[in-house]
Parts: sequence; structure tokens; C-alpha cells
Amino acid sequence: MPLPLANETKFGIQTRLPTPDLTEKTVEMLDQLDFDSVWVGDHLAFTLPILDPFVQLAHACAYSRKLTVASGVYLLPMRHPAAAAKQAASLDHLSEGRFIFGVGVGGEFPKEWQLVDVPTGERGARLTEGIEVMRKLWTGEPVAHEGKFYPFEEVHMQPAAFRKGGPPIWCGGRSEAALKRTGRLADGYLSYVITPDMFREALTKIEEAAEEAGREIDDFGSGHLLFCCIDETYDKAWDKASELLSERYAMDFRRAAERYCAMGTPEDVAGKIKEFHDAGVRHFVFDFLGDQPQRMVSLEQFAYDVLPYLSDIR
Repeated sequence: MPLPLANETKFGIQTRLPTPDLTEKTVEMLDQLDFDSVWVGDHLAFTLPILDPFVQLAHACAYSRKLTVASGVYLLPMRHPAAAAKQAASLDHLSEGRFIFGVGVGGEFPKEWQLVDVPTGERGARLTEGIEVMRKLWTGEPVAHEGKFYPFEEVHMQPAAFRKGGPPIWCGGRSEAALKRTGRLADGYLSYVITPDMFREALTKIEEAAEEAGREIDDFGSGHLLFCCIDETYDKAWDKASELLSERYAMDFRRAAERYCAMGTPEDVAGKIKEFHDAGVRHFVFDFLGDQPQRMVSLEQFAYDVLPYLSDIR
């Protein structure tokens, strides 16, 4: 059975919220421009400064009563899932059910995993078991768990999550194992550095895994984190995207930028977005490239110059 994707298309941004003033300004602008969500990433040690995602998103909730807040993605295997379950349930309450819990295994920076003494070969198994643990604890009922990594005797974590069953869990990842896990366990899929064709193929594999698991899914989130760079010409945008992403990931990102970014004129950017929409993306998470002032400029430019080209999908 095909995955039941959303009928409407939503737009959000991936960003960092390092100061109170910037958080307030960003959230107010997103509300004014009729965006749907704000997403933040997660690392313990990264090439750039980054704050804890739960703290950032709880702060953002103080400035908006309608914006969805989301993690894209939280590296759950780095933490004990009981602690993550308490934080996620708390944010679910503070946002009044407007929290999407994106989780994944990361893996670009091995020293992060050494820092928390988690073997990289255990990341997937820890994520799978961690999801099971969190969903038990979110019920608000006395629960126990038997597992390889996180066994515990009966405990009673209260309150239950705000939303019945807990916040929706969206899994990231591109590997075969990650897609099967998504189909077996997740409420949605958040992709990253893939093409529209790869996204379409990923949804097919997720569908197959869900069917094998005998799941009945009422609705399934389909999101994509898309690097975005708007400029006067495609070549100017490509140069800028290549420079910024190469610095962020400490590698030559020029060819990857050509393959995975929405960049160029507003019409160019809209064209790439439509390709992903045709492949099944219903929640776009834009990472506008540049420093924070440039990100704010790009956000407005997107709203005024790109959105008119997308009226047929939103």
C-alpha cells in the first residue's frame, strides 16, 4: 500500500538560534511570511558552533504559538533514550504538540562518538532500541524494558507526552538499514543530500518495509532538507554554495553542491523544489546558505521571489 502522504505542502527552515534577539527575530519573520516550521541540527562537536537542539527549540516556542519546531536530526544513539524521552515529552508540552522529533545516526565526525564512548558500529541498533524505549516511556504508564543496550525495571515517567503516542518521530538516513528502520518504526522520513530520484526510491523502500512489518499508517511525513542559495545567476550561486558548504563540512563540496542544492535564480530554485515535490516531498526544510544576516535576507527573498513560482504546489 502506498504511503499516505500529506495533501498540503509545508515550508520550514533549518537554522541556528544562538541568541535571544536572533531567535525572536527569526520566529517572528517565519510567522509573518507564513512559513510552517523551524528546524535545528544536533552535534556534540562540530566544525561550527552549535547549541543543544532542545534548548533552542524550547526558546523558539516562547515566541510563536503556531510554528512547528523540529530537530533535523537529533543524534539519539549518543544519548540514553530515557533522558531524551523526558526532554522530548517536555518540548511536546511546551509546544502544545507542535514538535517533530527527527532522529538519526549521523556519522560524519567519528570523534563525536568517541567522546561519548559509543562504537559507530552500534549506532543503528541503538537508534532502533532507543525509539522503542522512548515510545514506552511517553505513554505515562508504568513500563519496563528488556534490551541489549537500555534494559530497565518498571518505572513511571510522568507526564505522558502531550500528543497521544508521543511526538511524531521522523527518521533520517540514506542506507538500506536506515530506510527499513523508517518503514518499520517511524512516522515520517527526513532526507538529506539526495536527489529527487533517490527520494522517490527511498519512499518505495520505506513502503516495502512498512508492508513487511504489517503496519497500518494513517499519515506519513515526507520531508527533505534542501540547501538553498539564491543569486543573480546559477554560476554565482554555485560558487557561493560550494565555498560555504566546503567550509562547513571540511571537504570539497563543489560537485555535491551541483547535485544536491537548489541554487541559481528564483526560477531555478523553484524548479528544483518542484522536482522534489513530484518525487513525494511534502515538507521542505530549507537551509539558506550564508551567515545569519544573509540567511535572513535569503528568507525574505525566497518568500517574495521564489514562492510565486510555487503557487501550484502550495
